[in-house]
Amino acid sequence: MKKAVFLGKKSSFDYVYSKETLKKMFAEINFPYGERVFVREELDETDMKDIDFVFSTWGMLPLSEEEIERYLPSLKCVFYAAGSVQYFARPFLSKGVRVFSAWAANAIPVSEYTYAQITLANIGYYRRLHLPASGPSWSNRWASEGFGGNYETTVGIIGAGMIGSRVARLIRDNMEKVRVLVFDPFLPEDRVQELRVTRCDLPTLFAQSDVITNHLANNPRTVGMLNGEMFKLMKPYATFINTGRGAQTVESDLIEALKEVPTRTAILDVTLPEPPKPDSEFYTLPNVFLSPHIAGSMGNEVHRMAEYMLDECRLYESGKPSRYEVTLKMLETMA
Repeated sequence: MKKAVFLGKKSSFDYVYSKETLKKMFAEINFPYGERVFVREELDETDMKDIDFVFSTWGMLPLSEEEIERYLPSLKCVFYAAGSVQYFARPFLSKGVRVFSAWAANAIPVSEYTYAQITLANIGYYRRLHLPASGPSWSNRWASEGFGGNYETTVGIIGAGMIGSRVARLIRDNMEKVRVLVFDPFLPEDRVQELRVTRCDLPTLFAQSDVITNHLANNPRTVGMLNGEMFKLMKPYATFINTGRGAQTVESDLIEALKEVPTRTAILDVTLPEPPKPDSEFYTLPNVFLSPHIAGSMGNEVHRMAEYMLDECRLYESGKPSRYEVTLKMLETMA
């Protein structure tokens, strides 16, 4: 039976790995240190030379190639029960250690959040919503002009990776006559056909979409990609949704576009920094709606990430193809 350990942060481990999942893991894999979660300072005092697998989640230790060779010379796989592996994966991959991520499990709640926001934005929910500060006044009750509803409207998806593709499928399977535009230079033509979307450039997407949702991968090439040149193209009643990263948006340009055309709306689950600075106009603009980075696995949903990694371990052990392995090539474009 292969041997495994937990590396990372105990609080994250306790949150993600349910008792039910642990029971199954301990029945199938040898964990010589049980539920103990190791931090960097403990590696020197523990013998892990015969460890085959590392299981982790948020708080995974970023080890150098030299540290991997010193502490985990027999390591074969890292099973990361969370999303992005950008901050730690490369040294492991360079040492021939296979890395698996539960990004697909995390994509489910993000796509569900996004789809819910799209359906609300298309009916003008946020512009017609009564705000407590308005008291008994409800002047925006009939502010329906400009909103096309969820029929014969256009949704623009920026980035068609795991999350953007799931959003496209939710629209395809649940809405009628909604055109989906996609900006993603890396999306192959067969995927375009499978998703039944229309590929276009970024200016076209911003100019023609009633709702725009950002799912760009978080890397240096995407920083500041969504700027004033794009935001000024937005329709008068368009909505911009960001569940990607705040760094991808030039926030001062977004604020300017929202002030210039107050009927535009922004729904922001991510900002830079998070939360916004105390003097940010995001707090005061009436057409900005903030949520605290909740478009990911929350509550019991995080247990799904650990289950995905246990399933990946089973596939590895059986010699069957994995579903969520990460390669060096994939790191060039994924979040």
